[in-house]
Amino acid sequence: MVEEIRIPSAGESISEVAIGNWLVEDQSIVEKDQEIAEVESDKATLPLLASEYGRITILIPAGKKARVGDVACTIDTSVKPAVARVSEKKKAAKSAAVTLSSPKEKKAPEPEPMVNGFEQVKVTPLARILMDEHHLDISDVINGLRKLTRHDVERVIATPATGTAPVERTEEVTPLSPLRRKLSKRLVAVKNETAMLTTFNEVDMTAVMALRRKYQAAFQEKYGQKLGMMSFFIKAAAQALRTFPRVNSMIDGDNMITPRYVDIAVAVQTDKGLMVPVLRNVQNLALPAVEQTLAGLAQKARAGRLGIEEMTGGTFTITNGGIFGSMLSTPILNPPQSAILGMHNISDRPVAVGGKVEIRPIMYVALSYDHRLIDGRDSVGFLVKIKELIESPIQLLFQGDPEKDLLGL
Repeated sequence: MVEEIRIPSAGESISEVAIGNWLVEDQSIVEKDQEIAEVESDKATLPLLASEYGRITILIPAGKKARVGDVACTIDTSVKPAVARVSEKKKAAKSAAVTLSSPKEKKAPEPEPMVNGFEQVKVTPLARILMDEHHLDISDVINGLRKLTRHDVERVIATPATGTAPVERTEEVTPLSPLRRKLSKRLVAVKNETAMLTTFNEVDMTAVMALRRKYQAAFQEKYGQKLGMMSFFIKAAAQALRTFPRVNSMIDGDNMITPRYVDIAVAVQTDKGLMVPVLRNVQNLALPAVEQTLAGLAQKARAGRLGIEEMTGGTFTITNGGIFGSMLSTPILNPPQSAILGMHNISDRPVAVGGKVEIRPIMYVALSYDHRLIDGRDSVGFLVKIKELIESPIQLLFQGDPEKDLLGL
């Protein structure tokens, strides 16, 4: 019986996808529920699973477009899984050995076959079974691989004494994934359709770094998760957005929409491109919950297993170029949001503290914003608020300044 594996739906508005990568070889044996391919849309990557045991025949090559419902591959379920055949052959061989040998006798291992009398060739059990089925020996396989050409010999002659082969002047052509194509269109649209400006500030990370060093072990023991830097900025942004709600707003036609909640999208770099999972209702989350939620979303993003619902929405975005060593940048907006916060690397820099020059761990931060909606007062005030909260993280527990609250100011 032949089972058809069809392209799954990636969302209501998505009719076309692409096979990002086949995880198995054509005509190989697959197991039931094994991941056999990755299906990419402009919003998410979905796994393609084998429905039964059998031999797979790939119908749509990697990188090619396909429509939802198209047959991506077929599985011949009449073929017995190779693993089971190997197990049976091992059992039969073991049974024969027990019958023909006494318990104390040990059969010497067979020597590896020789090719042309100078090289040993090891053969895997699955390859041996396949060779036996088609009545092939090692020389048939070796001879059938390819022929040596003049080009092969010239490459060996031209190889330097160090053993480094010369670089060939070739080019690799790789189709853009649907996600990368969609991302490129969105980025160009942002530049053309918004009045984007960027404001900068610097943050002294001394307090946060000391807090992490002091409680890192206890935090990890209790929550099973390391205490990172990003969670402090997420909580600080949530509080600053409540103070400056216009930064949390977006334009819809002739209207301004200002959510009363805070959903923060966090940019995560993956092999397939930039993924932006969303943390919902951050204003209600404690810092440990932020850390655990963020770690789970980042892991799913790098594994290509984020669902569409986990990447849609978001009222504000944070991106961290510092993990790649960036000192300063102007992050680009994530539409329809009106602002994005950019974090950067932390470097020891001389700063004036109490009239004296001290070396402090400093991070430059940037806020890009849509000037059609956000003016300088809100943009600069928002970034100053972030600076205050990070430099005095105890304020993250309060909606205002605890000292001012104490004095009734």
